[in-house]
Amino acid sequence: MHTLVVHGDALRYLDVGTGPVVVLIHGLLGNHRNWAPQVETLSQNYRVIAPDLLGHGESDKPSGDYSLSAHAATVRDLLRSLDIESATFVGHSLGGGIAMQTLYLFPELVERMVLVASGGLGPEVSPLLRAATLPGSELVLPFMANRALRGITDRALTGLDKLGLPLMSPSAAEAWDAFGSIEDRGTRRAFLATARSVIGFHGQTISATPHFASFPTIDAMLVWGERDTIIPLSHTDNARAELPTGRVEIFPRAGHFPHLDYPDRFHRVFEEFMAETAGMPRPELVAAETHG
Repeated sequence: MHTLVVHGDALRYLDVGTGPVVVLIHGLLGNHRNWAPQVETLSQNYRVIAPDLLGHGESDKPSGDYSLSAHAATVRDLLRSLDIESATFVGHSLGGGIAMQTLYLFPELVERMVLVASGGLGPEVSPLLRAATLPGSELVLPFMANRALRGITDRALTGLDKLGLPLMSPSAAEAWDAFGSIEDRGTRRAFLATARSVIGFHGQTISATPHFASFPTIDAMLVWGERDTIIPLSHTDNARAELPTGRVEIFPRAGHFPHLDYPDRFHRVFEEFMAETAGMPRPELVAAETHG
């Protein structure tokens, strides 16, 4: 792990491998470890940058702005500090929203996008996330994430696993582990600030789809789990309508973390996508450069 100080706050990130740059952006309550299988495989052919967003993982958790724009600006600052002019962005859940916001604010940075169970493509979202945005949720969450209570559940799941009755897919296990992190006060504060910036009681409050018209030739791929209970599979239909050049990959039996449920398949479709889109400059950027 490396550290970049951004406006006085420490941003921790992985920088592994050589070759074309791939930026992996995790989701809400996530960290760089959510991409462990991808870091291992992609770093053999690419330079992989995987930050812990501010408020997450090993990075600092200051009070302040946790909007999509703030996260996108932090990613921009990270790439600039590494003298990286552009990259392929891969964003999961909240990270997909950040990737799309980066394209909107700093289009020169984004060569292509892979959106994995991405936010920002429709209002529907898990009732638990909607409830977390309600007033007073900051008082309830510490009890829900209490280590002692979670320990009872962990022991029960371990016992069932030893009996040959595994109940948790990699998606479910990752979501369960992520939820436990909100026992930490700084993480909980950052989680609530981030969630409330994009989600309300009635669902997601920010949609990227109206802006896709400004980027008609952006190369994009959507990867979704058929059994995603956090952000529904139906959001791929919203993206299909606005991203005619987009590729959609649906993983049967996968949940909200399809890249963890089926890492080998994710690697295969990613490599296919990269091969299909290699060496295809976007006309709108060429035109912008031509006209200064």
